[in-house]
Amino acid sequence: MKIVSILLIFITAFLNFKHAWDGLISTKPESTQMLSQLGINSTAGLILGVLSLVVGIMILLPQTFFAACLINAVMIVVIMALALRSGNIKIALIEIPFLLLPLVMIWLGHPLKK
Repeated sequence: MKIVSILLIFITAFLNFKHAWDGLISTKPESTQMLSQLGINSTAGLILGVLSLVVGIMILLPQTFFAACLINAVMIVVIMALALRSGNIKIALIEIPFLLLPLVMIWLGHPLKK
């Protein structure tokens, strides 16, 4: 189980760093278009990028693992809610496996926690 937990931690950290990179540095037109469809302006996108970077770092540490998983799950639920509000069911459905990821990680626990 520890190997699965370690693998999930690295996958989640990678995804958070990738989303932070896309939100903070990369200016892909697809990302900007998706954020605007969800009703997220550039300032809120910047905040989400910084929060995603912080969560990516926090998830690696056993002391902040639980809080990082909770924040990650809340961010995903917010994105799903914004997608449903804008009528984009496809994005909401795509986010379901990403919502399950932090919940499974909470259940498994951090492998380095004593």
